[in-house]
Amino acid sequence: MKPILETDKEFICDIQAPCFQMLSPEEAELVRASKTQVLFRKGDNLTKQGAFASYALFVIKGLAKQYIERDSSKNYNLRIIQPGEFVGLSAVFTKNTFNYSSVAITDCQVFLIEKVVITEVIKQNGEFGFNMIRRYCSQNANLFDTLRTALFKQMNGRMADTLLYLDSLKFQYPDIFQLLSRKDMADFAGISTESAVKLLKNFEKDNLIELHEKDIVLVNYTELQEISKKG
Repeated sequence: MKPILETDKEFICDIQAPCFQMLSPEEAELVRASKTQVLFRKGDNLTKQGAFASYALFVIKGLAKQYIERDSSKNYNLRIIQPGEFVGLSAVFTKNTFNYSSVAITDCQVFLIEKVVITEVIKQNGEFGFNMIRRYCSQNANLFDTLRTALFKQMNGRMADTLLYLDSLKFQYPDIFQLLSRKDMADFAGISTESAVKLLKNFEKDNLIELHEKDIVLVNYTELQEISKKG
C-alpha cells in the first residue's frame, strides 16, 4: 500500500464518480478533505476481515476480490470489486469492523474516506443517502444469491455459476480469467482446487468450454445455464 501525494502523476485531484456529483459544494469539500488516495499493489489487502474500520474505500481503478476467510487455507470468494464501487459500507451502516477481506488482483487506486464523514453527508443529503443504501442493499442481495448457490447447488452447478459470473465481466475485462488462479476459481465455487480442476477438464471434454492455459472461453452458454439452473 502506497499513499498517493499531490505531486505524484497518479494523483486524481477530484472525485468524478456520478454518486459524488450529487453533493453540494460544501459536502464535496467535506469529503475531499477527509479522503486519502492510496495505491494498492497486486496482492495487497484492501480490507481484512475482523480489522477495525475507520473508513470506507472507493475504488477508482483496478480490480479486487472480496472473500470470507474460514481458516488459514480455505476462503470463499464472493465477488469481483470493480472501479466505481464502495468497499466496507457495512462499517458505515452496521459495525466498526470489516466483515470480509478483499485483495487486489490488479494494482488498485483507491480513495479512503473517513466513515464519520460519509455518515454525516448521508444525514444531510437524501439523494446521496438513497444511493448509498441502494448500493448496500444490492451488495446484500448478491450475498444472498451466493449463499443460495453454496447451500443448494452441487459442484457442477457451482462451477457453472462461477464461469457464467466471471464470463459476464470478460467484455469489460478481457483478461479476467487470467487474473485468477485455479484456487481462486475453486474458492468462488466453494470446492477444493482439485475438484475445480477436474470439473473444468470435464466441461472442456463435454465441449462446454475451451481451456487456453489460464484463460477460459465459454462455448456452450445454453448448457452451462441449464447446469446452473439444475444445480
